[in-house]
Amino acid sequence: MNLKKYLWLIIALYWLSVLLVTAQDKYTISGEVTDAETGEVLIGVTIYTADKMIGTMTNTYGFYSLTLPAGQQTIYFSFVGYETQQKQLLLNSNQSIKIALQTNETALNEVVVKAEKKDKNITSTQMAGEKLDMKTIDKLPVLFGERDVLKTIQLLPGISTVSEGGNGFSVRGGSIDQNLILLDEAPVYSASHLMGFFSVFNADAIKGMTVYKSGIPANYGGRAASVLDITMKDGNMKKLQGSGGIGLLASRITLEGPVVADKMSFIVSGRRSYADLMAKGANQIDGDTKMYFYDLNAKLNYKINDNNRLFLSGYFGKDDFGFDDLGMDWGNTTATLRWNHLFSAKLFSNTTALYSEYDYGFNFGDNGSMQSGIKDVSLKQDFTWYASPENTLRYGLNCTYHTFYPGEFLFEDQSISDIKVAEKQAFESSLYISNEQKLGQQLVLDYGLRASMFNQVGKGENITYDDDNNIIDKEYFSNGQVMQSYYGLEPRLGINYRLTPQSSFKASYNRMVQYLHLLSNSTSGQPTDTWTPSTYNIKPTTVNQYSVGWFRNFFDNTFEFSAESYYKTMNNISDYKDGTQVMLNEDIESYVLQGEGRSFGLELYLKKKYGNFTGWISYTLSNTENKIDGINNGQWYSSSYDKTHDVSIVSSYQLSTRLSVSANWIFYTGNAVTFPSGKYEFDGNQVPYYTERNGYRMPDYHRLDLNIHLEGKGKRRINSSWDFSLYNLYNRMNAYTINFRENETNPNITEAVKLSLFGIVPSVTWNFKF
Repeated sequence: MNLKKYLWLIIALYWLSVLLVTAQDKYTISGEVTDAETGEVLIGVTIYTADKMIGTMTNTYGFYSLTLPAGQQTIYFSFVGYETQQKQLLLNSNQSIKIALQTNETALNEVVVKAEKKDKNITSTQMAGEKLDMKTIDKLPVLFGERDVLKTIQLLPGISTVSEGGNGFSVRGGSIDQNLILLDEAPVYSASHLMGFFSVFNADAIKGMTVYKSGIPANYGGRAASVLDITMKDGNMKKLQGSGGIGLLASRITLEGPVVADKMSFIVSGRRSYADLMAKGANQIDGDTKMYFYDLNAKLNYKINDNNRLFLSGYFGKDDFGFDDLGMDWGNTTATLRWNHLFSAKLFSNTTALYSEYDYGFNFGDNGSMQSGIKDVSLKQDFTWYASPENTLRYGLNCTYHTFYPGEFLFEDQSISDIKVAEKQAFESSLYISNEQKLGQQLVLDYGLRASMFNQVGKGENITYDDDNNIIDKEYFSNGQVMQSYYGLEPRLGINYRLTPQSSFKASYNRMVQYLHLLSNSTSGQPTDTWTPSTYNIKPTTVNQYSVGWFRNFFDNTFEFSAESYYKTMNNISDYKDGTQVMLNEDIESYVLQGEGRSFGLELYLKKKYGNFTGWISYTLSNTENKIDGINNGQWYSSSYDKTHDVSIVSSYQLSTRLSVSANWIFYTGNAVTFPSGKYEFDGNQVPYYTERNGYRMPDYHRLDLNIHLEGKGKRRINSSWDFSLYNLYNRMNAYTINFRENETNPNITEAVKLSLFGIVPSVTWNFKF
């Protein structure tokens, strides 16, 4: 089926949604739910009837729609941290009801008991998904005092860090490029600052985030392992307010408020590190040295009328490191323009235009400079049709034009020819449709299909290589000419069967197709990694994932427990021939080898949600292997992202209204690595001898972190708090890398040398609000 037929299908579904009418014996209530104090829309608010037989939730934009029988109805609106609101209605027509929820300031963690549908984890079809609010993230111990959303999700089962301190993460054995990271719907291609030790997401500008590991909804696509969907704050509609913090390495400030009260709001949030300024002030570095990063988040929220709203948001971030006239810089730019429109009480539309760019560069002084990057321009259209309390239909399309800049080296010396790897362009498009259907009181289905198409377009050439990387044929293509096409059908299915009021069985299947690839010599991800499209020589990666799980709540839903198992098959995963040089390699496609992979595991999760003592314990037992012709003699070998055991214990205790203590303990099996098995002498030199790929393990990793959070006294014009953190409390010297060298006294002896990045690291941060 071609793109034109896909478009006709969406148009037909759209008009069908507009023309259908509600049965006369039922009426629809719809509207939005906001924070009474700030006017911001609230995501995931639960709306349900008194008997809890019929219910729904607000979407990403705070909108809800619920169809109910005519007559007298009692409706409840509840959300985490807010007072539950009750509405008495006489339904004899469709009604638009806007709700503003008040925060509950009289209770601490206990407020959650009243403020949400407590058995949501039992009733939802979503598996291996977690929604985290910033209140949870705020009090966790952090490195250098910087709150970090990416490090927080690494404490969840099935999600593991790929290097100490870094923000790169692996989900169920997937590589770091298999994670789709979205900020207000715009993809972020490099999510870290300072070589991976900080994320690009300023927590003060973030409203919330949701991570999906399996059962991924059909509206998401383009990556093979997971989705991390991060939403920025919309800005306070009621009054001007600000917040910020001063830490050891960076400071931040946020300002938000109304442009027109209850009509238009803004938020601007900035962050900058200042290690360079402190070092210059202490005369430790000269004036030409640069080593800093900055972030800037901005958003406008314009409520045109009850049926239309516009959002304009952007992110700008950069790292700059260097001395004299040598250095490197990298950064992200994203822009999102969204239009929310209500066609009717049952049909919600979201139209989005997106821009995303990541680039990095090197400056080698008199020798020259190098640049590389990737740029996207996208258009999305999403519809949600609340057909009935039993059926919610979602459908839409997405079109993206990718431009890839693999790299160019410009020499200052005009007598030397510049090195330039040809640019690549590609057009990626998709259509999706899904339905969440309730069958009685025990069974809920969520099923859908995503159809994707990927075209690499010219100007360019398809090159055929032999096994020794020699070129044997070339085919040239002009501007706009299709060079290579790929198609994918991606079915999605989720099942929830309610076993008892306190437990449920869930199962899911999803197929994901990924057309973009990250070329890297590192598992942790570096700013110099290069993105490339699927081409004549590099096929798209396809993953099929099967998951089953048992979910059980205890003690009036105070404790949540889940046990999930999964099995993944992976096709066309990539690795490299030994000794491959990735950067500025014009023939890099000839060095990329593709094969199959498999991953399976068990995830256990116990969480205490309410009370003064909260937290969770997560444990993952997993195995991930690859099999690629040309590597390890074509035999299965452990993936670089394989970790047998991964344990996280997270706890927080509210000692008083002002004081809380939090701690994390982390343990995981060392990554699979390739070490030399011996050495031999060649032409008078000692040469290391390697046998199997990833046949060895790094030492096991573990550490304990502690944080003390102290709130200021009472309400003042400026409210403040302090965070005191100790990272790696018992000073465990975990191995970051292990290298091999000749013994200084006996060259015949080879010794291993361990490099550790962090011992115990104290930090303090002062936070303020006004």
